[in-house]
Amino acid sequence: MESKADSSASRLDVLKWLVVFVLVAAGVAGNQYFNAESLLYRVLALVALGLVAAFVALQTDRGRRFATLLKEARVEIRKVVWPTRPELVQTTVIVLVFVLVVSLILWGMDSLISWLVAGFIG
Repeated sequence: MESKADSSASRLDVLKWLVVFVLVAAGVAGNQYFNAESLLYRVLALVALGLVAAFVALQTDRGRRFATLLKEARVEIRKVVWPTRPELVQTTVIVLVFVLVVSLILWGMDSLISWLVAGFIG
């Protein structure tokens, strides 16, 4: 059963997500309404609204969990061993040759089947 604090936090999160939605909607509507204004001003306004909306979203429980996920993903990316340039070139060449061979095999099979069907149909 939910406690009063959980229920209150949940309702507050709903209100925060509503604020995020209103900010995004205001950005979209404002961009349409002020389409005669300079693109620079509209982009700056959209960036500012986006930053405010992101800040509000990060104050919710889901937003905090998402931020934690991003931090953990960044740590995991640092653990990745990226291939060297020669390994990358070698792997790319292997893939291209394989694709070429398979496409030639499929072209040959398609031509053979077309020839056989044309022979039966006349």
